[in-house]
Amino acid sequence: MDIATIIGLISGIGLVVGSIFMGGSGLMPFVNVPSLMIVVGGSVAAIMINFPLKDCLGVFSIVLKCFLVKLPTSDELIGKFKELATIARRDGLLSLESHVESIEDDFLKRGLEMVVSGTSKDDLTLVLETELTYIEQRHQIGKQIIEAVAAAAPAFGMIGTLIGLVQMLRALDDPSTIGVGMATALLTTFYGAVIANLFCLPLAGKLGARNQEEVMTRELMLAGLTALTDGLPPAAVQDRLVCYVSPKSRPDAA
Repeated sequence: MDIATIIGLISGIGLVVGSIFMGGSGLMPFVNVPSLMIVVGGSVAAIMINFPLKDCLGVFSIVLKCFLVKLPTSDELIGKFKELATIARRDGLLSLESHVESIEDDFLKRGLEMVVSGTSKDDLTLVLETELTYIEQRHQIGKQIIEAVAAAAPAFGMIGTLIGLVQMLRALDDPSTIGVGMATALLTTFYGAVIANLFCLPLAGKLGARNQEEVMTRELMLAGLTALTDGLPPAAVQDRLVCYVSPKSRPDAA
């Protein structure tokens, strides 16, 4: 679980809601169904026009990466590959077959299965690099959808503002309708700004950071798998993998 994302969202929502209550008017004056329909509904319609339906539906699982961190750390991977290298050097690559089922990460599990089955280094690299490319593409599509919502929400907020102003100006002779039109005009802009700047843009930025983190982790896995294929001793495996770790985080033995 990514605590930073949760703390950020809770803090942002708390500050906005807290400032509303401090104004003394309560929360209900900031709840306007027509405004929500324009901003939320319009943004959803825009992304459905802009992206295939399967990508729109799949964005929810990608957004979860902002909250859930399932990747093993670099230290864990280096230790794991040192252990596998020790076993392979003592008993051969086939002996690693009993360790495949204990691996939870699908990318690493598939790569280790290929190593055990005797796949050549070139074929192993080709298959896993292709898979990594498609992982990046899926993440990029999810990030683009979130950024599209961030762009659409303020735009539909402006559309709602114009609608509210038109309704208000057409009913200047009836003072009882001016408040409704003005509320729609102002709240749609408010909703669009909050959705874009408190939710979508920060989540898109976190998705970009998560993508870079996952790509680096997958590249470390690939380097470790090719090291096993090359038959390197544990110390040499570690020396090859610590290149993917910042100098301050490298094991002392490296």
